[in-house]
Amino acid sequence: MFLSTYGILGINARNQKYLSCSRRAHRILDSKLLTKEVLKEAGLPILNTIAVIKSRKELFNFDWDCLPSAFALKPNRGLGGEGIVVVYARKKRTLEPTWIKADNSLITKKEMEARILDILDGNFSLFSLPDVAFFEERAKVEKELKPYSWRGIPDIRIIVFEGVPVMAMLRLPTPQSNGRANLHQGAIGVGIDLSTGKTTSAIVHEKFIDYYPGTKYLLRGIKIPYFKEILNLAVRAQFAVKVRFLGVDITIDREKGPVILELNLRPGLAIQIANLAGLEERLKRIKGIRPKSEKRGVRLAQDLFGESEEEPYQSISQKRIEEIFGRKVLGPIEEVEIMGNEPGKRSSYKTLAKVDTGAWRSSISFEIARRLKLKVSPELRIVRSSLGEEIRVLAPVTFILKGERIETEVFLADRSQMKYEMIIGRRDLKNFLIDPSKIR
Repeated sequence: MFLSTYGILGINARNQKYLSCSRRAHRILDSKLLTKEVLKEAGLPILNTIAVIKSRKELFNFDWDCLPSAFALKPNRGLGGEGIVVVYARKKRTLEPTWIKADNSLITKKEMEARILDILDGNFSLFSLPDVAFFEERAKVEKELKPYSWRGIPDIRIIVFEGVPVMAMLRLPTPQSNGRANLHQGAIGVGIDLSTGKTTSAIVHEKFIDYYPGTKYLLRGIKIPYFKEILNLAVRAQFAVKVRFLGVDITIDREKGPVILELNLRPGLAIQIANLAGLEERLKRIKGIRPKSEKRGVRLAQDLFGESEEEPYQSISQKRIEEIFGRKVLGPIEEVEIMGNEPGKRSSYKTLAKVDTGAWRSSISFEIARRLKLKVSPELRIVRSSLGEEIRVLAPVTFILKGERIETEVFLADRSQMKYEMIIGRRDLKNFLIDPSKIR
């Protein structure tokens, strides 16, 4: 399902309304190391820092033997997971220290030094300012989540506003994301119901999916371990840094339980899509309440924003989805009415069309074009496919889909052996949501 966050809380609206905070908070949240210090002082669980490198001199004198076999190298002020190197093991019997990364590729000491130099030069930091590199212990995947995590650590992002968790999402690393839990790199985002701690809908690159890629593991209905404790930790983290609006990333370590990975003053807003809900409506409902304890905040969140066990997520109606996103929902097969363009005559042809997000341009059969006497464009296109190259004819077409009038150009093709006389491609699906599970 292809979606857009237009119509729900956008970045500019979020920045203007909810991100006011003190200079102290900015200073803390712009530094991972300082954030870890504040969280530790507040008695909150974090991953241990193994070593810090602040200069070229410290890098030159660094004792590589102090590192464990598994660790993560991070920039102190990095953004969006850029610059991070996650190591799973040290390779034995090599001339220089060499480690195995998440994707099974190798990284040598020389390459690790080059990455640290990039970090020190600020290549991954906010405003490209000089930065600090640090090594951190690598969390161990909780066994319940391991089947959904390709060589990486899943985490749970909680959005907290004024002491109340308002939305939650499970982020799952994939081969496409190279084992990282960053959605823009190809990780999966899965909405979480706040009252039950169970996952709901899953997206990857704003497309809805049902199963973890390459498996039969259903992404809906996963029970998140320690979920209530995770919500409490998120609220306590917000109290510790004293901001109104905060994204808290928490992972579940196999030995330590929930630990806080990172705090984000400006968390990505794809969490709204994964939860099929807008943030702004939820923020308005709790603005000014400010519970006195994390337990009260969590209880309020579960009462206001959670589904009951009797009314699970699966019961959400198509009408409600369309209300949230302001777009109509299409299934794999939809009825279309193709309009004729012969001067002085009104003609049309109704047929079932296949919605194909794998195709860029729509196409119709020669038979439809002949019946409606469609004018053929003088422009020809060479199309490359698994069958090789072929020349395609274009024709301007107007068709009606779900009451929407779409004016476009389509390919003409021989579809006499095909089940459907028309394919609707991505070019003409920009104003719709596509639900592959929807049945006519």
